[in-house]
Amino acid sequence: MSRFLFVGVLLVGCFQVFADQQAKQTDERPPATSLADRKSTPHRIDSKHLPNAVQIHPKVISGGLPESDAAFQELQSLGVKTIISVDGMKPDVETAAKHGLRYVHLPHGYDGIPGFRVKQLAKAVRELDGPIYIHCHHGMHRSPAAASVACVAAGMIPASESLSILKFAGTSPNYRGLYQSAREAKPLETALLDELETEFPATAEVPPLAKSMVAMEHTHDHLQLIAKAGWQSPTNHPDLDPAHETLLMKEHFTELLRSEDVETQPEEFKQYLRESELAAKAIEDALRKWQAASPPVETRETIERLSARLSANCKACHQQFRDFPLSEK
Repeated sequence: MSRFLFVGVLLVGCFQVFADQQAKQTDERPPATSLADRKSTPHRIDSKHLPNAVQIHPKVISGGLPESDAAFQELQSLGVKTIISVDGMKPDVETAAKHGLRYVHLPHGYDGIPGFRVKQLAKAVRELDGPIYIHCHHGMHRSPAAASVACVAAGMIPASESLSILKFAGTSPNYRGLYQSAREAKPLETALLDELETEFPATAEVPPLAKSMVAMEHTHDHLQLIAKAGWQSPTNHPDLDPAHETLLMKEHFTELLRSEDVETQPEEFKQYLRESELAAKAIEDALRKWQAASPPVETRETIERLSARLSANCKACHQQFRDFPLSEK
């Protein structure tokens, strides 16, 4: 499999490594408004359980993964009828159905939205019952891009608003493919969408490599919570053991290196995985020393240094193998 085909297979599963930048963008966001404020420009929605919820159009909301029963209850209370996931994770169809919500799974990657997916998304926002909630994992990158491109292609918002939606939602400029998709979005002919034959599956098949990356993303989210808690179990998530979560992260890299998909990838990609595996193992060892006794200051410094090394390694791998636009592949 070539490097370029690999990037397409990678799809949506890689975890975030731009936490500092995202936190800065979050702090700079405009204040939230209620769902009742239905102006044509995007507005943030006050929400307890839906990360980064932004109203793009009266019929379309962009946001992050609904991870709890309370989140689906909130979607129901907002009047949402359809949920569209553009993330690689298998949607929680059962919980959605319990709240009378339909799930549709149309995943795409960080490198941009392919033309066929643009058409499917446009037809979905035009024809499926609304309001529609479009989500990725964090609700900051893929979902606002998908929502803006879909609304432009369906003729629901002007093309001139697409880029401003991504900026409003906090989409990282590092995802040049997402910005390119928004920049190139244009209305599709009504007849084309009328004639388009497409299915709207509740779950879509995602390649094994992408599934592994999705699992890794969730473990990385747990490690971010642990890091914010001073590399201890967070008070609001006491089930998260720092050393164990780091062990899980190390095992993700180990299993990837054993997989047939990775065996066919470029040597440089495999080297990134090996270096990340070693860094995660070193973090685990340092954390176990931290837990076993009163640690000296240098142990904490070691953990921070290794964590920074792991994040830098993942960022470099993403930039080379995942994040560059589809048009450059």
